[in-house]
Formats: sequence, structure tokens, C-alpha cells
Amino acid sequence: MSLGYAEKLSFIEDVGQVGMTEFFDSAHVLQDKSRHLVVFTGAGISTSCGIPDFRGPKGIWTLQREGKPLPEASLPFHRAMPSMTHMALVELEKAGILKFVISQNVDGLHLRSGIPREKLAELHGNSFMETCPSCRAEYLRDFEVESIGLKETSRRCSVEKCGAKVRDTVLDWEDALPPKEMDLAEKHCRMGDVVLCLGTSLQITPACNLPLKSLRGGGKIVIVNLQKTPKDKKASLVIHGFVDKVIAGVMELLNMQIPPYIRIDLFQTILTQSLSSDKKFVNWTIRIASVHGLSAPLPFIKSVEVSFSDNHNYREAILNTQPFLLKRRTAGTETFEMFLKLKFSDGCGCLSTQIKIPFDFQASNEGFKLDKNATFEKMRDEAIQNPSCGQNAMLERSTVLVPKSEISVHAIVTNVKAFDCHLSNGDIKPRIEGMKGSETTRKRSKGGKRKMRS
Repeated sequence: MSLGYAEKLSFIEDVGQVGMTEFFDSAHVLQDKSRHLVVFTGAGISTSCGIPDFRGPKGIWTLQREGKPLPEASLPFHRAMPSMTHMALVELEKAGILKFVISQNVDGLHLRSGIPREKLAELHGNSFMETCPSCRAEYLRDFEVESIGLKETSRRCSVEKCGAKVRDTVLDWEDALPPKEMDLAEKHCRMGDVVLCLGTSLQITPACNLPLKSLRGGGKIVIVNLQKTPKDKKASLVIHGFVDKVIAGVMELLNMQIPPYIRIDLFQTILTQSLSSDKKFVNWTIRIASVHGLSAPLPFIKSVEVSFSDNHNYREAILNTQPFLLKRRTAGTETFEMFLKLKFSDGCGCLSTQIKIPFDFQASNEGFKLDKNATFEKMRDEAIQNPSCGQNAMLERSTVLVPKSEISVHAIVTNVKAFDCHLSNGDIKPRIEGMKGSETTRKRSKGGKRKMRS
């Protein structure tokens, strides 16, 4: 978890009620059928992912107010994986039951889980998202964006004929809620016959009033949260319990399976070659870089070991720091294979994987581009059939004539997480295969400062 997110927020004394008492009800299930189900989520949906909430007994703001140390991160924020509830929502959306998700969290886990962007409103932004203020293009990163408050970052829009500086998307205290996200959220709440509130204290306006918009059209509100909320009296059903347990019961009642989470990460290799001045040698460079730009971090790779085919006595190399770059000189007529052993950072589901890169200065490889979605689907199927990480595929290859370069984009399965959700003993256990976002309850209404409810 990036506790740095809370530190990035501007200081404010009044963050609402903290240290709220938690209550535990039996794991009821929701039995009524819904025509237009809307889900409204808060920090409680992500606590089982290792991301602490803000106002619970061990919440970030609770501990800060008590002068206690913040909890240690169990894994890097950028490696947090969706919970059972995140993945259950994906299955409900695919089945046509869930129509829209409204999130107050900035952890990006709804998008990573597979909720379509057009069916998601992220009211407070996304720590891994940048957007172009000119053409409105969005960029989901594999690293945490360094700033909050809708500030310009160091990267530019990659849309042809645009190139504007992109901005972070996470709101600070005085930032207005994004109109596009808010309008969609209001529209679907008005259409909703059931608004299911999961893991939110429902304290901050205007976000906390969104579920109420369903009541005017005869809709119902269902709240699942460990603490009492100011909206409990408006709800048709209130369940005090762990969100994962309640949703597991719903899925069991519906006889629906919760899909595993398969994370696929991307990187690029850039092989640049040139003849020496005497034409006898080839000077070449191999670079392993982020697909988000040469200067962007590559957070899931810790180091790269470079070796060569057995019939060549080239010296091996270990690249321990970014940028991962190796320069060599070889005879111009030689061909060989280069092996890159990628060692993964903490939070990945396996220790390493290896890819092979052929080297032939005389030959010119043709470019290609595979269908990304189809390739990802195939990789996910393989990861489910053989529950382990490290499977990889080359998505595309392009060439540049001057300087002679070959740029390849690779995809790697870095996490596989399946779920056992049987409720016979009340336990829900995620299974992490292989070797081994948070609610920002703190905004203001459109055009005005946010209001805190006591």
C-alpha cells in the first residue's frame, strides 16, 4: 500500500469521524433480483487487498489522530491485487446483472480487475491514471503517478498531432469532483432499482448522497459496511460484515463462480545496431524499458540477467539498476541468441522468467502486431489451465532504419490469484498461484467546497 498517498493530501484538520466502531452481522445474502444494479464502493472493498481504510479502528486517519505509527505495507501499492469482491463484480457485469460501478477509491483495482471503463466512475481519481487535458486521452500506468491535485506530470500525450502534457487524476481536498464521472454516477443512480453500497462510511457530500437518488424512482439502497453510516435509516437492508463474505454468499446463492485474477504486465525491448567505422564490427545496445516511455519506471522488474547461446563465449551481464541497458561489440558476421532473465520485484507471483532475442545484423525482421485482447485472453486461459506465472508472448515488433533498431513489446503473466469462497466455516481464502486503492472520503461538490457530515 502507498501510504504516501495520504501524505500527499494537503493538511486538513476535519476529516470526519474516525475510529468508528465495527459491527458484525451474520453473512446475509441479497435475494431480490435487480434490473439495474449499481454498486457504490469505498475503502472497505480493498482492505482485504492489504490497503488500509481511513476511518476504521486501524484506519490511516484514525492512527494519525491517535499519534500511532501507520501500518507497514504488506506489498507495494502498484502490486495490490483485486479482492474477491472486485472479481465477483466483474462476473456480475459480464452476466449483465451489474450495470455500473461508482468508486470513491484511487487504487485503480476496479479497472485492473476488468470492469469496463465505460461502466465505471472513479469519483476521486486513480493513482495509476494520467489524462490529457487537450484530447481527453487516458493512460493507465503500471506505476503510481508521482503527484496528486490534477497537476502536470513529466509525460506527454502519445496521440498523433496532440503531444500535450498529461496530468494526474487524483483530487486533492479543494479539487472539484470531475463532471463527467459525477454525471454518469448520478444518471445510473437515478436509473438504479438497487444501489449496493460496499465498504463505505458514506460521510462526505456530495458523493454520499448519490445512492439516495435511486429512492425517488422507487429504488432500494443496500449497505454492507463494518461501521454504521449516516444513511443506514434510508437503506432497505444494512449488513454489518466483511464485504468479501457477504458477496461470496451472494455469488453462492446465484450459483456463479468468482473468476481468478490474472495480471499481465508489458515491457519493451529495444535492440539498436550500427557498424563500426572499419565495417568489421557491430556496435549494439539492448534496452529493457517501460511501454510508457523510456524515462518511465519499470516497477515490476528488479534486475535483468543477460546471457548468450552456448556456442558463443560472450561475457554475461547483470543489470541491477534502471535504465536496464547493455552495450556490446561483436563481429559483423556473427549470429547468436541472447537470453534475458527478468527477475521480478516484490508482489509478483513468480521470481523470474526468460525471453529469447535472436541477433543477426545481416537479417531484417518484419514488423507485426497481434490482436492485444485476443492474445491476453489466450494467456489468461493458459494461466488458468496451468496456474503459474511467467508465461510470456511478443505482442508486436517494429523496425527503425536509422539508427537500425528493432522494438518489441512483450506481455508477461505476473500474478495469478484464484478464490475459494465456500462459506461452510465462514472463511474465505484467496489462493495465490505460482511461486510465491483507497477511498478518498474528502471531496467538494461541483463548484463548491465539500461538506463533512458529523
